[in-house]
Amino acid sequence: MTEDTTSFRRMEPAALDASLRDARQHTLVLFDALAAAGHDQAARVPRLAILNPPLWELGHIAWFAEWFVLREARSSRPGDAARPSLLARADEWFDSNQVAHDTRWSLDLPAPDAVKRYCRDVLDRIGERLARTPGDDAALYPYRLVLAHEDMHREALLYTLQTLGAAAPAPGAAAPAARTCGEIAFAGAAFLLGGAQSRGFVFDNERQAAPCRLAPFAIDAGLVSNAAYRGFVDAGGYRKPQYWSEAGRAWLMESGRSAPRYWRRDGTESDWRTVRFGRLAALDPAEPVRHVSLYEAQAYCNWAGRRLPLEEEWEYAAAAGAPGFAWGQLWEWTASPFLPYPGFAADRYREYSQPSFGHCQSLRGASFATPERLRSAHFRNFYGPWRDDMFVGFRTCAG
Repeated sequence: MTEDTTSFRRMEPAALDASLRDARQHTLVLFDALAAAGHDQAARVPRLAILNPPLWELGHIAWFAEWFVLREARSSRPGDAARPSLLARADEWFDSNQVAHDTRWSLDLPAPDAVKRYCRDVLDRIGERLARTPGDDAALYPYRLVLAHEDMHREALLYTLQTLGAAAPAPGAAAPAARTCGEIAFAGAAFLLGGAQSRGFVFDNERQAAPCRLAPFAIDAGLVSNAAYRGFVDAGGYRKPQYWSEAGRAWLMESGRSAPRYWRRDGTESDWRTVRFGRLAALDPAEPVRHVSLYEAQAYCNWAGRRLPLEEEWEYAAAAGAPGFAWGQLWEWTASPFLPYPGFAADRYREYSQPSFGHCQSLRGASFATPERLRSAHFRNFYGPWRDDMFVGFRTCAG
């Protein structure tokens, strides 16, 4: 992957315009798939912490783009926009800082056609403005930000389809490729965590790249497979508390899990199937295990006599381009809590990182649902350790 030519981080105006329109097309396809399954209205969507009502999410995506580009907001704080919205009450409906998560189910939102019209009007005006925007990093920052924001929400809408058991439009249901076997040994080195940042877009949690020294370590070339993880399940790993952290044991008790979230017995005690977008599918033993929490990943590592990689170990292996190091099939849990790099300062989107520091775990990589332009060896994803609704797996490490 050559980040200079494929990444949103250095896209020029013409490529940004095309990518923003591509992102919106995919967003609408996913929204329409949810609507076709009866989930366009909030009343038909369960009130879960891992979901948003899809109509609210669609409006929020357009609102965010309008806020930072057309309304020239200085920050994400309410009142920091220089201009009013194209849609009356948009801030009241779609500003995630003002609209608490649990209240999004009870809003008197416009009809889907009106929200789609708002999306179209915002995108068209952004395109007009982008055509007049100089190609320097400062001027292009808000456009790159809103593209990344929509791409992340696009992947979240696919999580929503999986969570609700709704069919995904092709190629959303595509299975990850088979894993790469073996491990790669590194002698240890000094490197710059976060990479060179001389130009282009940088998320605030990546900025202030820090010198880092690594001890020797060995890391799996690929992710832990269904077959390998099944060994842990079949060995009674979910029933043996010695493999689980205190928080993991509490999660096990609350969730009642005895296998990954979407594994199902195939009528016997000897075989497993999995649920993919509402349909039972064969559990391919060579595919990476997916939809596992941090606690499950940690427990497997304890059982296997391994550990999760630190995020700096993962970044070094990925950025070094080590032959055989395969990533991008699934997001990957790391051993590192999500914490700021030294010298952290929040960007205009002030709530992107800061509220999650110390509460979430760092994930690295990308999933099969992540657009190519968003992928980077330096990208830091972050979720609560209990989350298993994402397309997430893990690899192990030693040393």
